[in-house]
Amino acid sequence: MKSGSNLERILESGQFAVTAEAGPPKGTSPKVIQRKGELLKLCCDALNVTDNQTAIVRMSSISGCVLLKEQGVEPVLQMVVRDRNRLGLQSDLLGAAALGIRNVLCLSGDHQRFGNHPTAKGVYDIDSIQFIQMVKAMRDEHQFINGEEISGDAPFFIGAAANPFADPFEFRVTRLAKKVNAGADFIQTQGIFDVPKFVRWMEMVRDRGLHQKTHIIAGLIPMKSVGMARYMRNNVPGLSVPKELVDQMADSKDPKEEGVKICVEAIEQLTEVEGVHGVHIMAVAWEDIVPRIVEEAGLMPRPVV
Repeated sequence: MKSGSNLERILESGQFAVTAEAGPPKGTSPKVIQRKGELLKLCCDALNVTDNQTAIVRMSSISGCVLLKEQGVEPVLQMVVRDRNRLGLQSDLLGAAALGIRNVLCLSGDHQRFGNHPTAKGVYDIDSIQFIQMVKAMRDEHQFINGEEISGDAPFFIGAAANPFADPFEFRVTRLAKKVNAGADFIQTQGIFDVPKFVRWMEMVRDRGLHQKTHIIAGLIPMKSVGMARYMRNNVPGLSVPKELVDQMADSKDPKEEGVKICVEAIEQLTEVEGVHGVHIMAVAWEDIVPRIVEEAGLMPRPVV
């Protein structure tokens, strides 16, 4: 069943997709999301609205998606199982479908101990793979997780996340396969700095034929300082930031420019990797740089399909 998603149309037509993130504010002002929508709408095919990212309370993802839709921007609704049980998840999905939201990214969510409410109770009623299966059943079988029938359609293009770099490395493709078999139509990966290691992961993906069953969108995080590079290398689990990239940032007279150059070069390499169908740019608090990166990587203008 086709979702009516623009992102799905672009990927299914064989075009190279570009997505980015429009994180909602720690407050009530719609202008934060609206500004990001205006900034990114011409250079991206869809924008992810994060769901209490890093376990910090923010405006709801579903509200951010509606604000983007009002601007003519296609949203990707991120949802985490950390904060909702199966009742809450299915209820929000029905609401999202009614509001015309067509893309959903099914996630576990960062553990609450890392956020600003570390004593909050994590729900984890179902895991991210069961969540994917649940959304697929709602879409394809018009059924809730308990088998009861849904009235109306839930036409979602279903996404999931993958981390090619977490240990054990060999297990990462097995976990991806579980998500693909559960029903993930597209995959957005963790930020890629170690392109050769990612290329090895993609070889394992192709060996299993997974690149023919789902659309893999490669994640990128532009670096704007050597401090950021060092922090991600030393403190962010599951990220693989080579020492030579940190040194490259440290030796540069203009680290921001160097960060843009590194990101653009990575995109150019990733577009040549068989099975990579797009890029997802996560420019945390630096959304202004995304249009330039997309332009310099030769990915403008965006296709209309």
